[in-house]
Formats: sequence, structure tokens, C-alpha cells
Amino acid sequence: MSYVADESRYGEMLYNKCGKWGLKLPAISLGLWHNFGGVDVFENGRAMCRRAFDMGITHFDLANNYGPPAGSAEENFGKIMKQDLGIYRDELVISSKAGYYMWPGPYGEWGSRKNLLSSLDQSLKRMDLEYVDIFYSHRPDFNTPLEETMMALDQAVRQGKALYVGVSNYPADRAAEAAKILKELGTPCLIHQPKYSMFERWVEDGLLDVLEQEGIGCIPFSPLAQGLLTDKYLNGIPEGSRASKSWGFLKPEMVGPAIEKVKKLNEIAIKREQTLAQMALVWLLKDPRVTSVLIGASSVKQLENNIAALNNPKFSDAELAQIEQILTA
Repeated sequence: MSYVADESRYGEMLYNKCGKWGLKLPAISLGLWHNFGGVDVFENGRAMCRRAFDMGITHFDLANNYGPPAGSAEENFGKIMKQDLGIYRDELVISSKAGYYMWPGPYGEWGSRKNLLSSLDQSLKRMDLEYVDIFYSHRPDFNTPLEETMMALDQAVRQGKALYVGVSNYPADRAAEAAKILKELGTPCLIHQPKYSMFERWVEDGLLDVLEQEGIGCIPFSPLAQGLLTDKYLNGIPEGSRASKSWGFLKPEMVGPAIEKVKKLNEIAIKREQTLAQMALVWLLKDPRVTSVLIGASSVKQLENNIAALNNPKFSDAELAQIEQILTA
């Protein structure tokens, strides 16, 4: 039986503008960094994408190297588009990125025009798309002139292969310079995708101010600190969790030192009648400069639980003070 999207999919989701620009993103977006690659169960990823769209998530975030193996998440998403979501293409915001290692030789990574535009062509082929909605420079390259990287992003838009462009992992000064160059080229920077969570707050030391000043949106990735900001690790490292997988970024030795803070934060979440994950997501969204938060998911149930965070997005001053005290202790 062919997939038909839920008619009420826009009834509950919140949508926020990307900075000063016209594009709106759902308050929660789905990232395909983990659990959508060739090592994963395709039908599980397919079910999550369908359910996400049924619940109002219109933004699906990918990158050339997502998998593993690299490229396989885009290939799988291309299959999902062909089987299910393709007829809704104009309702979707699909993003991809280039900059991390993808193929051997001097052109297979970083920020040259050669790498970015070649990678974008490969991504479009893997997903069988004519264009992506957002194309990012995935990381700053201090050995390539920033003008070259930004000119490549501008060219992607002028070629009709991307509607908007953004940057990811750029420090505040580099982001400001990139925005200036893009503005002069006539293809403004739409959005910045930094790593940001309760446990990773570097963006508060200048980057968010730059984004506000330039009218650029912000979409944090790893908002749950690779799963640390959940109740998953309160009693150790469960089998099948990210910390238990050899290819993940969350290592077992990272779990132990954070557990006491996690337990205290979990107590506040319980009083709010939320899970810790839900509280961590809306804690980021409390800042109006944050357009959307990128969640990962390993199951439809986990996806639904994370989206339910939007049922209680407000914090009291006392709650915020408690959280800050825990995080800075």
C-alpha cells in the first residue's frame, strides 16, 4: 500500500523563521547522521521519515558522509523519496553538506570549489534530486581562502542546485566573515549549524550574537549530546546504545563523568513532567535565535517522544536558575 501523508500534519508543529529570512523550519528537524546508513535497517529509517512528516517535520538534514558507509544515508533517503515522500517534494526542506572526507586524493574533503561542487553533484545523484533546499560548507577550511568556499556556495545557488546556503561548525569570527562575503556575492547565508547542547555551549561566547546581528538562523546538532542528555545512561551503558557502538562519537569514557549532572537534570525534567531529552530540546529552543533543533532517532517511538517536547516549551526563572547551577557546577 502506497504512503499517504497525514492530512493533519501541520496542526501541531511549530515553525520558526530562519533569522530574518522567509524560510521557516519546524522547531524540531530530523537529522539522518545516525541510524539511516547502510549498516542500519532500511525499513526502520523509512518508518521514521514517514512518521516525522506525518507529525509536521518538513526538514530532513543530511550530509555527503552520513552512513556508515559514507554516502549511504543519502542513498537510503533517495529510496524513501522515491517510495514515499517524493510527491511531497515542495513541502520538504532537504539539506546536505560537504567538507569532511569523502574520497581519496586532494579534492575529497575541505572547502575548495572543486570539493564542494563535486560533492553536491554526488549528493544530488545519490538522492535522485534536482536540487537541495540548503547546502552547507560542513566545516571551516583555514588552508583555503574563505572567498573560494563562499563563491562555491554562491555558484551552487546560481546553478539551481541549491535554494539556500549555510555554514556548519564555523567559529564566530569565521561565520561573520563568511556572512559578509556571501552578502556581497548576493547569496546571503541563511543558517548556521553548530554543535550545541546543555553540555556544549561554545556558541554562547559570540556566535549567537553574530547570527542575531546578521539575521542568520541557528540549527543546533547533537542537542542531546549524543544521547547523554537522556535517561538512557542513568544506570550504565545499555546494549545497542550509541556509546556501545564502535563507530559512534559517544565513547564509554565520556559517560561516567557526566552522570551526576544528568541525574540532577533528570530530577528537574521529572518535575516538569518531561523526559530529560524533551527538556534538553526545549532548553535550546528557549532562545529565539535558535530556529530549530536537529534530533536523531533510532525508532519511531523515540522520534514521537522527542517531538512531544513541544508540549511544554516554557521554563520558569527558578527552573532556568537550577539548570544553570547544575551545568556550571
